[in-house]
Amino acid sequence: MKQSFLLLFAIALFSCSSDNNDLTPVEANNPDAEFDFSETFTANFDVLPDYSNQVIPNYITRDNTGNNSITDEGAMLGRVLFYDKNLSVNNSISCASCHKQEFAFSDDAQASLGVNGVTGRHSMRLVNARFSNEVRFFWDERANTLETQTTMPIQDHVEMGFSGENGDLAFSDLITRLEAIDYYPELFNRAFGNETINEARIQDALAQFIRSIQSFDSKYDEGRANANNDGQPFANFTQQENLGKQLFLQPPVFNNEGIRTNGGIGCAGCHQAPEFSIDPNSLNNGVIGSIDNSGADLDVTRSPTLRDVVKTDGTSNGPFMHIGNSNTMATVLNHYNDISLAGNTNLDPRLRPNGNGQQLNLTDEERNAVIAFIRTLAGNDIYTNEKWSNPFINQ
Repeated sequence: MKQSFLLLFAIALFSCSSDNNDLTPVEANNPDAEFDFSETFTANFDVLPDYSNQVIPNYITRDNTGNNSITDEGAMLGRVLFYDKNLSVNNSISCASCHKQEFAFSDDAQASLGVNGVTGRHSMRLVNARFSNEVRFFWDERANTLETQTTMPIQDHVEMGFSGENGDLAFSDLITRLEAIDYYPELFNRAFGNETINEARIQDALAQFIRSIQSFDSKYDEGRANANNDGQPFANFTQQENLGKQLFLQPPVFNNEGIRTNGGIGCAGCHQAPEFSIDPNSLNNGVIGSIDNSGADLDVTRSPTLRDVVKTDGTSNGPFMHIGNSNTMATVLNHYNDISLAGNTNLDPRLRPNGNGQQLNLTDEERNAVIAFIRTLAGNDIYTNEKWSNPFINQ
C-alpha cells in the first residue's frame, strides 16, 4: 500500500497533540517521511472524528454556518490544512502557528510571527467562532464570511506569503504545491467528490474545521442546563459567581455625567449570553492603540467570544484585546471602568452614556465577582481533544 494512503488512514484515525517542531517542515509534511503508526491500525476509511454531529446545548441558538455545513470529511481536510506548514511560502508557518490549541486557538505572543515579520494585531481566539450572529471576521470585520477570512492570511505578505505581489508567489503556486503532495488529492476527493483543489474548497474545508472547534463543558454550561434562563441564580455557582453573572448581564444606570449609580455593568450588551459572542452592531470598545505604536486603530469593532478567554484556573489564553497589552482580567475591567473619549470617533454608544465616557465605579467586591464569573465560561475539552489537534504524527 502506498505510504501516502497509509498516511491518510493515520490522519483519519489517529492523532497526537504534540506539534511537529521536532521535524523540519518538509519532513513533517512529506509523504515519504517516516511516520509512527498505531498497532491497532485498521483500514476502515470511514472512521473519522465526529465533527458533524457534536452535541450543542439547546440554549445555543446563534450560528453563522450558512451554506457550508460541517462534514466529517470536510473538517478533517480542514484540520490537515490548518496544521500544514506547506501553506506558507517557506514551509515555516501554519494556521496553527498563530492559533494554538493550548490557548483556545489564540497565541500567547502579543503579535504572531509570520514569514516576513509579525502581525499588526493580536491573533484572535477561534473557539466557538461558529456561534455568533456576527458573520464578519477579523478585528476590523474586513472579511465578509469565515470562508473568506481563512485564505486571507495565506495571501498576506507578512503572515504566510502567497500574496502574488512584489515578488511573492501567488495563490496559484500554492494550489500547484498542494496538488503535488500525495495526501491532498485523496483528501479533497473524500471531502468534495473529486480531486480538484481550488481556493473555494480550501476555504470551505478550513471554515468547517474552525466551526467544529466548540467549547460547552464549562461550569456555566452545567448551571445553564439546569436553569430556565441566564438571569436566575445557578445552583452550582458560588454566591460570588452569581453576583458576577448578575453584574455582567444587567445594564448599568448612569447619571447625567456618565457615572454609574445603580445596576450592573452591562457586559452582555455587547457580549451576548449564552454564546457570549459579539453583538454585530458593536462599535469600538475604547481600545484604539496599535501594537507598533503607529497611531490610532479606530477600525476595531469585533471581538471573539468570551468563552475560554481564560482557563478554569484563571490564567489567560494569551494577552487581551487587539493590541495584546494585558494578561489579566483585572486590567480589562479597569479599562471599562473608566472609558476615555479622547481621539476616538468610533466609540460604541453604550460606552458613552449621555455623551460621556462611562465611569462604572467598580468596587473590589464587584471586580472580583465578575472575574470569578468569567472563569465559569472556561471549558476543558477544547485544550486536549485530539479531533482538533495536530494530525501530523511525530516520530
